[in-house]
Amino acid sequence: MVKFYGKSVYKGMAIGPVVVLKNEEEKVKRKKIEDPEAEIKRVTDAVGMAQEQLQALYDKAVREVGEASAAIFEVHQMMLEDEDYLDAIYSMIRTEGINAEYAVAMTGDNFSAMFAEMDDDYMKARAADVKDISNRLVQCLNGGGGNNLNFSEPSIIVADDLSPSETVQMDKEKILAFVTVHGSSNSHTSILARMMNIPALIGVPLELNKIESGVKAVVDGASGEVIFDPNEFVCEEAEKKLEQEREKLRLLQELKGKETVTRGGRKINLYANIGGVSDVAYVLENDAGGIGLFRSEFLYLGREDFPTEDEQFQAYRQVVQTMAGKKVIIRTLDIGADKQVDYFNLGKEDNPALGYRAIRICLKQPDIFKTQLRALFRATMYGNLSIMYPMITSVEEVEKIYAIVEEVKQELTEAQIQFKLPEQGIMIETPASVMISDKLAQIVDFFSIGTNDLTQYTLAIDRQNEKLDEFYNPHHEAILRMIQMVSDNAHKYGKWAGICGELGADPELTEQFVRMGLDELSVSPSMVLPLRKAIREME
Repeated sequence: MVKFYGKSVYKGMAIGPVVVLKNEEEKVKRKKIEDPEAEIKRVTDAVGMAQEQLQALYDKAVREVGEASAAIFEVHQMMLEDEDYLDAIYSMIRTEGINAEYAVAMTGDNFSAMFAEMDDDYMKARAADVKDISNRLVQCLNGGGGNNLNFSEPSIIVADDLSPSETVQMDKEKILAFVTVHGSSNSHTSILARMMNIPALIGVPLELNKIESGVKAVVDGASGEVIFDPNEFVCEEAEKKLEQEREKLRLLQELKGKETVTRGGRKINLYANIGGVSDVAYVLENDAGGIGLFRSEFLYLGREDFPTEDEQFQAYRQVVQTMAGKKVIIRTLDIGADKQVDYFNLGKEDNPALGYRAIRICLKQPDIFKTQLRALFRATMYGNLSIMYPMITSVEEVEKIYAIVEEVKQELTEAQIQFKLPEQGIMIETPASVMISDKLAQIVDFFSIGTNDLTQYTLAIDRQNEKLDEFYNPHHEAILRMIQMVSDNAHKYGKWAGICGELGADPELTEQFVRMGLDELSVSPSMVLPLRKAIREME
């Protein structure tokens, strides 16, 4: 029995077999061969197998996260058909008389190094893609497809970290818990765990090579521990806790369909945060009253170029149609800081959290912004859609946004494309926006407080810096006073105010938020029913 501790990003208990995702590149040896043409035939067959795998990944990604986020798999398919790449492999096999695996690995290294040396950022980004497809091809030559992300039984996923493309491949019905060596509370893995209501630990000091898939493990999200090969006593205690959790969950299910209202009759809009089209299933499953934050930047991540207007429109339309008249608040793209995208060519910044990000990019590169706004306005015809602008610090920024919105409305009108004027609000994430919230409330429709960024900017703490965890205090009196100020100023001018940051799901503060007069809380889908229970029990 071996025990490790990490940082819990979602509480809960899990017991089951481990699947270790080691993500190692396939080790290959150089071998002399007698029949080069037979080796080339092996490469051709492996390319076909890899294409089938990538097509399956693309189809699955389209269903779960939309076409925009699935595009990376199409790019890899095209790279596998590149004549220069394939000719280099075939030439090496014929001239040197070596095995296919070694020729593929060497060609991958050569092409990757070539791309990495280029000045163009887009071409530099291809270096990792070439390595990826070469590794997949070697795995296919060896008869497999790398990590088995479609495991046969419910399992605890143990990995160094997980990328969005890896989580797309998994059968989410068979994930019991996540345990990763790296990652942050705001990583894709953490967000997914909270969406799915399963325990997750990050920062666990594991040596993956010393852990075998199939070994039994217990993950305790409350204590932040994972135990490999647990003894009988540990398993029995874990089963008891698991049964208690199941009973709590069963009781929470009885709250579905009921209003989120205090005993005194105060109604709170309890919405959910999502990162992609597929997450709407968790919103419906947990009976949220709407979507308070659709992180539209996920449409821009994991791809090679900007999503088109039609790609975005299809994603937004699908979400608002599925929500069938319930409010859907879509935040315009919040790229920058911890969410870097190569094709934006943002460049290196000494302090990206205080740099070129979110609405600043939109105002400096209005073509990108207008493409998204056109897609959003077109989607207003299909449901109850609101738009929210992030990282606002001044009245002038909002006025510039409205000027661009007028241009978009004019373009759509001239093109005879129908749209409705959506509710337009802003994120309150900076101390500046808090201090002038009385002025901002006069020109916007609503406020949504992003407590994650508001906390980091108010306390001057990088929320991605693990060394500062003990200083990062979202319960700080300054934060709570700011939230109260924003709520008061919104109501003074007849506007509503809510919270869409992690703090909104903190049960220690739920009653205080209600007393502050906040109209809405938008949280991870898994927290909707627990918060509904807490609010319904308030006087």
